[in-house]
Amino acid sequence: MLAIAPSSYHYHHARLGVDKYAGLRAEVAGAFADSKGRYGYRRIKAVLKTGVSEKAVRRIMAEEGLVAHAPKRRRYGSYEGETTPAPANLVDRDFTAERPNEKWLTDISEIKARDGKVYLSPMIDCFDGKIVAYTAGFSPNAELANRMLEKAASTLPGNARPLVHSDRGCHCRWPGWLGLMERFGLTRSMSAKGCSPDNAAAEGFFGRMKTEAVYPEKWEEHTRNEVLALVDEYIRWYNHERIKQSLGWMSPVQYRQSQGMAA
Repeated sequence: MLAIAPSSYHYHHARLGVDKYAGLRAEVAGAFADSKGRYGYRRIKAVLKTGVSEKAVRRIMAEEGLVAHAPKRRRYGSYEGETTPAPANLVDRDFTAERPNEKWLTDISEIKARDGKVYLSPMIDCFDGKIVAYTAGFSPNAELANRMLEKAASTLPGNARPLVHSDRGCHCRWPGWLGLMERFGLTRSMSAKGCSPDNAAAEGFFGRMKTEAVYPEKWEEHTRNEVLALVDEYIRWYNHERIKQSLGWMSPVQYRQSQGMAA
C-alpha cells in the first residue's frame, strides 16, 4: 500500500474542497423537510440526536438556505366594551401547571384566505401546551367559541375542573359562554383591559402557527375550506410531532405518554 504523509493528505483534502459536513448536510436537510420547513437550528439539532454542535447545524442551515421565518405582528381583536362584569385575573401571567387540565387558555385569531377569513378558537393546556380542543369557522361568533368550550369540556376526566383564562373579548362574556362555564363547573379568569401579556401564552401559539405555517406556506392563496384543512393538519402536527425544549425535546403527546398519562 502506498504511504501518504499526513501533511500531504490534509493538503490535498483541503484543496479538493472535501466537505466534512456532507453526511450531516443530508441529515439536516431531511430533518428540515420532515418538519415541513418549520424548525430552526435548535430543534433540528434535537431531532438529529447526535453530538454535533448547534453552531454546526446553524452554519449548515444558513449555507443551505434553510432559514427560519421571522414572525409578523398581527392580532385579531374582539373587545366590544365591558358587556358583562369581568372576573379577576387568577392566572396573573403564570402560564405553568403541575398537571394536565389544571389551567387552560383560550383566544381567537383570524387567518386570511383567498376568499375571506378563517377564525380559529383553541383551548390550550398550560401543562404542556397541548391543544385540548379547537373550532375553526368563517365567523367569529358565539357558536365558534361555545362549540370549542363544549369540545374541550368533553375531554375532561373524572372531577377535573380547570381554570379557564381568556382576554376580555366578547366571546367569553356572552350569556351562552357564561352558562357553559357554570354548567361544566369551570372557573373563569380574564386578562386586564388592553393587556396582551396577560394572555401571552395563547398569543404565542398563534404566533408560532403563523410563523411556521400560515405565512411561509402562503395560506392566503388557499380557499377558506382549504385553510380549514390546513389548520387541522397543523394542530395534529403540533400536538403529536412538534418538539419543545421544555418537554425534553418531545411533543405534548409524546411527553404525556412518557409520563404514563393519557394523551
